[in-house]
Amino acid sequence: MTELLYKEITDRILRSFFQVHWELGPGFLESVYVRGMEIALTDDGLRVEREVPVSVYFRGHRAGAFRADMIVESVVLLEFKAGHRLDPSSEPQLLNYLRASRLQLGFILHFGPKASFVRRMMTNDRKLIP
Repeated sequence: MTELLYKEITDRILRSFFQVHWELGPGFLESVYVRGMEIALTDDGLRVEREVPVSVYFRGHRAGAFRADMIVESVVLLEFKAGHRLDPSSEPQLLNYLRASRLQLGFILHFGPKASFVRRMMTNDRKLIP
């Protein structure tokens, strides 16, 4: 059996995600859930960074940048979504964020009527990053 990448950290992230969703419930703005997750993860002893700038390169030149919602322990990228349904464009967005960075694992945490998440991985050997 293959062990999941960063299993201990991701188990703690998902436990916090379901706790935050259960305690707050659905219907708040994304910013409320982001702050709730920051509090829950920090209380669990994890190091979090919010609104982390990540540069995008094309042919060795900086072509732009984006801000990751949250990075946990410098290894897991979190994108937060709130609302009734998860937009289908969210998953390609997450994959692009992973492709543009040295991060290999990311989650979309959807705070909808029912808590749900998407886990995606892209190893660095598959990327064209400087």
